[in-house]
Amino acid sequence: MPKWFNIAGPCQGDIHYMLSPLARLPELTQLIEQRGYFVIHAPRQTGKTTAMLELAQQLTASGKYTAVMVSAEVGAAFPNDPGAAEKAILGSWRDSVEGYLPTELHPPTWPDADPGVRLHSALKVWAEASPRPLVIFIDEIDALRDETLISVLRQLRSGYPHRPKRFPQSLALIGVRDVRDYKVASGGSKRLNTSSPFNIKIKSLTLRNFTLAEVAQLYQQHTAATGQVFTTDAVEQAFALTQGQPWLVNALAKEIVEELVKDPAQNITLKHIEEAKEILIQRQDTHLDSLTSLLRQEQVRSIIEPILAGQDLGDIPNDDRQFLVDLGLVVRHPAGGLTPANPIYREVLPRVLASGPQDSLPMIQPSWLTPEGKLNPEQLLEAFLSFWRQHGQPLLKSAPYHEIAPHLVLMAFLHRVVNGGGILEREYAIGSDRMDLCLRYGDVTLGMELKVWREGRPDPIKAGLEQLDRYLAGLGLNQGWLVIFDQRQGLPPIAERTTTEQVMTPSDRTVIVIRG
Repeated sequence: MPKWFNIAGPCQGDIHYMLSPLARLPELTQLIEQRGYFVIHAPRQTGKTTAMLELAQQLTASGKYTAVMVSAEVGAAFPNDPGAAEKAILGSWRDSVEGYLPTELHPPTWPDADPGVRLHSALKVWAEASPRPLVIFIDEIDALRDETLISVLRQLRSGYPHRPKRFPQSLALIGVRDVRDYKVASGGSKRLNTSSPFNIKIKSLTLRNFTLAEVAQLYQQHTAATGQVFTTDAVEQAFALTQGQPWLVNALAKEIVEELVKDPAQNITLKHIEEAKEILIQRQDTHLDSLTSLLRQEQVRSIIEPILAGQDLGDIPNDDRQFLVDLGLVVRHPAGGLTPANPIYREVLPRVLASGPQDSLPMIQPSWLTPEGKLNPEQLLEAFLSFWRQHGQPLLKSAPYHEIAPHLVLMAFLHRVVNGGGILEREYAIGSDRMDLCLRYGDVTLGMELKVWREGRPDPIKAGLEQLDRYLAGLGLNQGWLVIFDQRQGLPPIAERTTTEQVMTPSDRTVIVIRG
């Protein structure tokens, strides 16, 4: 039977290329032997469900345990009705158990218990009836919230002292978030902010991304099955772009082998990886699309906005910063500071945020193209100035992040430019106080730096020219744009204050300074 790269749901070994997910969670067997209750949290589409399904099957097949993975997701519809949630959850558990466990390990009929204790009672009678110690992995636990979440956690804690004879020997809560970030509506907080009422956990574990060697191993499975080779450069670029994020690793390969390079006799090269990356970003498949809903959350915005603007995070609490790390949106860079988790996310975040202004753009004729279809930078400048003076002010209101609204409007305009056959690349980092853009269109490359003149701060032109000088040097260019968005109070309208001038950088590069 042929195998495929999987981008939807848990992997199935008979039809999917896959690596052993347990290699990324080596501590689990020991925790189970220690009768531990623990938490496994990782971003979506990293292999949590696949790992737990495989581990449960292995534990049961060993003859030592009754192990199964169940889900709490159906209880999410009843955030403030624990009794109704319990009934839905137990019905779902029964279906899962009968699908995964042999008949002799099925639980007895769930007892007729009062609301608020039904899960505790069900796990108690199951543990008592099971011929082996019971091990339960509860997936999608962070889908629950408010009264129902608190009730479930308290029931699990109350049975903990009676393990393994009268309650599961080991139990794991599995979700995107760690316990402290489970959503509750109590005490004026929307987060649990503590492990209580699940303070019985031994450890919180996370599922790491693939290493470069593991990406190569996964792609080699396709080569062994079909003869189609991923070149070394292609594998290394796939890892560089994804940083081993499992969904992205699989999505790149799937797009290539099923759409771009269907002939197995043709090698897969770095060029194909780059093409697939652009397709994924533009199409925003399910996994990437889910980022858009996260970006609307105030807790996420408070961190992503300053990262994109190149500002410091200030006094944002560590728990909030760790929350974004847990979600897989950002990572802590070894040199310091938070950065987007991988280069693909780095592109997706500003593109998503610029989509509002982009959808609000008026019809713009591509006057920046020569009759031969080449980009004319001088005409592009004139087109942008005309657009900015006429439409900049109202379009700023369509941008979701106020601090970088001008950046998003400019990027929306440039997306209109590159839709004709170019590429727009971005660079930004905490504390840099800038965003760099590189527009590539045919044989023309244009480097830009975006700065903001904020209230009470000096004119940023000197720092901007020095920073742009270094950026252009890295691109091998001798000219570029420095765009200074003036956000001080009491200014004339954009149409009146937008100006341009030509200046030289410290290294004698020609720069057009645009003030708006």
